[in-house]
Amino acid sequence: MEQQQGRIHSIETSGMVDGPGIRYVIFLQGCLLRCQYCHNPDTWAIGKGRIVTVRELVDEIRGYLPFMRFSGGGVTVSGGEPLLQVDFLLALFRTLKEELGVHTAIDSSGGCFTKQAHFFESLQQLMRYTDLVLLDLKQIDPQKHLELTGKPNAHILEFARFLSDAKVPVWIRHVLVPGLSDDEADLRKLSEFIKTLTNVERVEILPYHEMGTYKYEQMGIEYPLLHTKPPDEETIRRAKEILGAE
Repeated sequence: MEQQQGRIHSIETSGMVDGPGIRYVIFLQGCLLRCQYCHNPDTWAIGKGRIVTVRELVDEIRGYLPFMRFSGGGVTVSGGEPLLQVDFLLALFRTLKEELGVHTAIDSSGGCFTKQAHFFESLQQLMRYTDLVLLDLKQIDPQKHLELTGKPNAHILEFARFLSDAKVPVWIRHVLVPGLSDDEADLRKLSEFIKTLTNVERVEILPYHEMGTYKYEQMGIEYPLLHTKPPDEETIRRAKEILGAE
């Protein structure tokens, strides 16, 4: 278990926005989605990244325990898509709970969710050691979701229902992109879907930003939203009102 290996992109030791308190945030490598607004295209490639063991990470995290305990924080695993490495995540969270007793969170789009036997069995076990899921619901309309991310959303909504049935606390996140995910009718449909879930503790609106554009230039990739600007305050206010966001 301790020697289970994972591929990570980077680490943020004092994260403040990916769950409660001060977080040790691990960004895993690899993602199936190709969101037009993604600010981490360098996490897309599967099979790359730095190889680490569970033991290496847990020993590193141990040094940050005073900050986590003082602030009510913990460990968040993001990406990329962390559930692509579900067995590594299970080994990590089990060890964190057994040795350190820290709060654990997963930041996921649900983009690789399936009920295929091995994945689903590992996921069910993982939820026993998971205190919170930050679930990114990008677009409720199936066709618009396909255009926005390159993938359909039926399995992502199924993942949301799975989390609700499993009674795993969830914070819903919605990235607000002008012209892509801010349509009022879509937001109302998303709101209605969220109301069917029994485990939602918070809804967050994340306004689109342009901070990741330089990565596309460095990687020689054309940035799809070159002429898209962040949403104005009124658009953000309206979206928060419709979704009941903080």
